[in-house]
Amino acid sequence: MPASFPQYVTEAITGPMPDPPGLKLKKEGLTVKHPVVFVPGIVTGGLELWEGHQCAEGLFRKRLWGGTFGEVYKRPSCWVDHMSLDNETGLDPPGIRVRPVSGLVAADYFAAGYFVWAVLIANLARIGYEEKTMYMAAYDWRISFQNTEVRDQTLSRIKSNIELLVATNGGNKAVIIPHSMGVLYFLHFMKWVEAPAPMGGGGGPDWCSKHIKAVLNIGGPFLGVPKAIAGLFSAEARDIAVARAIAPGFLDNDLFRLQTLQHVMKMTRTWDSTMSMIPRGGETIWGGLDWSPEEGYLHTKRKQSTNSTDQLTSQETNKTNVANYGRMISFGIDVAEANSSEIDIIDFRGAIKGLNVANTSCRDVWTEYHDMGVEGVRAVAEHKVYTADSILDLLQFVAPKMMARGSAHFSYGIADNLDNPKYEHYKYWSNPLETKLPNAPDMEIFSLYGVGLPTERAYVYKLSPYAECYIPFEIDPTADGGDEDSCLKDGVYTVDGDETVPVLSSGFMCAKGWRGKTRFNPSGIRTYIREYDHSPPANLLEGRGTQSGAHVDIMGNFALIEDVIRVAAGATGEDLGGDRVYSDIFKWSDKINLPL
Repeated sequence: MPASFPQYVTEAITGPMPDPPGLKLKKEGLTVKHPVVFVPGIVTGGLELWEGHQCAEGLFRKRLWGGTFGEVYKRPSCWVDHMSLDNETGLDPPGIRVRPVSGLVAADYFAAGYFVWAVLIANLARIGYEEKTMYMAAYDWRISFQNTEVRDQTLSRIKSNIELLVATNGGNKAVIIPHSMGVLYFLHFMKWVEAPAPMGGGGGPDWCSKHIKAVLNIGGPFLGVPKAIAGLFSAEARDIAVARAIAPGFLDNDLFRLQTLQHVMKMTRTWDSTMSMIPRGGETIWGGLDWSPEEGYLHTKRKQSTNSTDQLTSQETNKTNVANYGRMISFGIDVAEANSSEIDIIDFRGAIKGLNVANTSCRDVWTEYHDMGVEGVRAVAEHKVYTADSILDLLQFVAPKMMARGSAHFSYGIADNLDNPKYEHYKYWSNPLETKLPNAPDMEIFSLYGVGLPTERAYVYKLSPYAECYIPFEIDPTADGGDEDSCLKDGVYTVDGDETVPVLSSGFMCAKGWRGKTRFNPSGIRTYIREYDHSPPANLLEGRGTQSGAHVDIMGNFALIEDVIRVAAGATGEDLGGDRVYSDIFKWSDKINLPL
């Protein structure tokens, strides 16, 4: 509620407001017990300038990311240069140092009035939390997870801070609350902290067991997000370049003209972290040409909550409208819908790149596409359809430099034998399908996420009409399913999720991969799924809503905040009532044939 409205005016319009969860739980007698650590996601944490070029004069320790974004408007090309990383190393370019803002202010608000952690922090404060019992694990979200340690010693700082919080709070273990990509970052941390130095933090095999009570993952992209593919392939995942929503003028800025997307792509492709979100587990998880775990999903018919795992099957397959979700990229709607035996796939991997298409006037926004040449671009389109397995080859082909950096830091497979010493390397640590959870039988892991919002799952692409200077591929906005039941709109197939992360990615590990004692969870850490069914704000005064299931707005969801505070104050997953599920996550997980 905007603070400018007096309470009595607001209540006259909307009726009495419910107590915020912090106040409600304070009245129940809850108080501080476990220290709390927040781990922000990609793009939500502030970044400030410590060293820069001439054009950034006067910006020392000013926010380049987050806050007002004023510099984007004033000096856009200078801003892009300073926000980009070195294309070879993935670290600072010469003469530039941009570093994460520290403290709770790093990610309480993303921009003026746009909260991320602020509402949760304020509600925790109601039951007595303050700086000495809360810590924001801010990190530079642009660089690969291991590089945050190499450059800034961030993982070491998080380790020391958690140890300090536990020691100064009577030995009560910490409750960790990662959001979005922070979920993957913290998975990496849990492996790093117990691994021997120099690659790891040397905390020993029982560090997590001694220091962590629970990990409450919010909107976790455990198995990646299809949206990341669109972002890396054609810079079109509209929230990887968050600038679109927050600063709509930015993308039409005259200084950048039509080449803005290229500038955005050139910048975001230097951010190694974006590659942590590429879908993992290949066709085993995401489906192939002819099947997917979610096939038959109808977004118009969804059932009500069930606290147990018996799923009511509300979604009987409607044969006329089956989306082939396993086909993550199809060139043309006919390919997306065709019988797989009729698709004539021409392999692109042998195509000759070269015969450069770019004329020299485009060179200032050079992207790796210019090296592909006409033949390379045509070969990609003639392959016609890409599944989660061939997407990796596609990205290797269109962005070899980016993927060479990425594959040194991230991995997307499924481990056949987790005892193989190769999995001790840090590039596997953020992939839950190639690592074991720590040996911490008393710890609990929660997956908290929104459902009930259409979420990107697969795309229909076309070649761009003027590929010389522009990105040669684009999502085809004319591809449409036709009726309101269709999950294809504007070239995007959607499925249940929180608008960013599909249910499958947020829920599968806690529903099946880690449920009970499995090879991925050898000590049998208890896992819980808590879904929050999206309900839009009732009126304008409600702001972004107290019952939102959307990826960032869920951070203001009263039911989620209540669950978090109860755990911080000592509750277990059983005390919360176990799983709370609205989606078909258990049914879909059953269709995934993964040896556990």
